[in-house]
Amino acid sequence: MTTPQPSASSSVQIKATPAIVYGLITDLEAMSQIAEQTAVMRWQGSTAAVPGAVFKGTNRNGWRRWTTKCKVTDAVADSRFAFNVSHTGIPVSRWQYDIAPSDGGCTVTESTWDRRPGWYVKPSALATGSKDRATRARMNTQNMQATLQRLKTRAEAAS
Repeated sequence: MTTPQPSASSSVQIKATPAIVYGLITDLEAMSQIAEQTAVMRWQGSTAAVPGAVFKGTNRNGWRRWTTKCKVTDAVADSRFAFNVSHTGIPVSRWQYDIAPSDGGCTVTESTWDRRPGWYVKPSALATGSKDRATRARMNTQNMQATLQRLKTRAEAAS
């Protein structure tokens, strides 16, 4: 169950239309280049960001590498893209991108909810390098800030 408050969240103002930003966020190849800990994301059996679609993510943190299965839960054009992440069937997290129109562009908020069962926190640290939930939340916040700045640069260049 997702808690009301995300474990990490960050926002950025972008001088681009919500359509341009949503297009980048749902383009897995583009997001693989933009997202801080993502190496590769590939659709599995689908090529579109629609609820129920699944993609595989390969992530990295220094020398550490791990893969996840991601299932799209929300795909509302120009507004929200969200997905649940699991590893070997174990819930890991939920990631969500909210896009709100604003003067001269839009505001994008990236959020995540840590969904790992308590017993899974320590074993997952071997792969990710985050020893506990607080460390993971700090890492995610820093990574979101870097990701959102790259998204801003790319979206504004495309405008």
